[in-house]
Amino acid sequence: MNKTFLIIQREYLTRVKKKTFIISTLLFPLLYLGLIFGTSYIGEKSSTQLKIAVIDSSGKFTAEKIAEANEHNKANILTLVQEDPRDLSEKFEAKGYDAYVVIPKNTMVSGTANQISIKSNRTLGAVSDVRSKLNAIWNDIKYEDLNIDTDKRQTLSESHLNVSAENLRDKKSDGSYAMVIGYVAGFLVYFILLIYGSQVMMGVMEEKTNRIAEVMVSSVKPFQLMLGKIIGIALVALTQFLLWVAFVFVIYNAGIAAADADSSSMGEIVGGVQKVFTSVNMPLILSLFAFYFLGGFFFFSSIYAAVGSAVNEDIREAQSLSFPITMIIIFAIFMLTIAMKDPTSPVAVWTSIIPFTSPIVMMARVAYGVPGTVAYWELALSMAVLIASFLFMVWFSGKIYRTGILMYGKKPTWKEMMKWAMRK
Repeated sequence: MNKTFLIIQREYLTRVKKKTFIISTLLFPLLYLGLIFGTSYIGEKSSTQLKIAVIDSSGKFTAEKIAEANEHNKANILTLVQEDPRDLSEKFEAKGYDAYVVIPKNTMVSGTANQISIKSNRTLGAVSDVRSKLNAIWNDIKYEDLNIDTDKRQTLSESHLNVSAENLRDKKSDGSYAMVIGYVAGFLVYFILLIYGSQVMMGVMEEKTNRIAEVMVSSVKPFQLMLGKIIGIALVALTQFLLWVAFVFVIYNAGIAAADADSSSMGEIVGGVQKVFTSVNMPLILSLFAFYFLGGFFFFSSIYAAVGSAVNEDIREAQSLSFPITMIIIFAIFMLTIAMKDPTSPVAVWTSIIPFTSPIVMMARVAYGVPGTVAYWELALSMAVLIASFLFMVWFSGKIYRTGILMYGKKPTWKEMMKWAMRK
């Protein structure tokens, strides 16, 4: 056990002390925030305001109604013009318009209007905005034609059924917020498995190339070496993840302080975040996230380590052998989307128990409530199977590791790796 601890210590300290670890830990949150706010800023600044000429042959779209619609939505400007459609089709760009639309003469409230199209010499990406503006004007026209006054209009617009789902077994469960939390938690596990799992594989390949493993195998059992390497790199991943959580916590508290000073949009954002956290059993979610994060990492990392021990310096060879593992993790993300739509379906239940998909899928299900959605026996069985599978996979991969780490100059296959594992 002392040898395993020494391996854990070596794997952890050699990686944490690297400049790349420090730089990536500090830069990732900043780059992520820059990506969110930067893309929003670029999207806002790069959007163009289109000018659309409106030819009204029905006599219902007045200049006052169009001006009111432009005031409510300033993204694209509608302008009522008195032109012959045939003349305008040839010179609308010369008059400073990006497109034009013709309202047919037979457009009536009691009947169905002809197809109305926005004509332009280029493909427009803002058709939906122009459509919503025209429909807003058309609604006003319908209200006037049907003699519906302002009070009745407001009643019609505000009157709607507020339909929500209530879990009788778990009163705190909220499906809309559970879907967001489940998706974020599942995607984080997916992200960590791909990034740090490949780091285990690359670390084993490096030791094999430098002939360090030959010395280590002579004094340490393959199971101890495999376990120490996986736990050491898992602690590195956990350290980095906790630092990112601390960073998010600081930003969140800064947002609360800003919300106290300014109760506008920032206050709404912070209030929404607080509602998400209070709508689910957050202590349980965080505890299960830590378990499935570590369990999934240990399980898949043992497979990645076996692949790393079997290949040589050729990175393409490693990518070829690790491709099936990556596809399994990606498959788990597809199962995550199914589980979010129907967390009690047979597919969601069994994929949250099978260890190849449970670290990701179960996080989508537990957000909906325990035991309201996930029964206690399902959760206990999933956790027990994941622990047993991890221990078996470390032992199984250790046998592959014992043979593969000493093999040079030969391109292995999955069939040969299975023979190494079955060898007594």
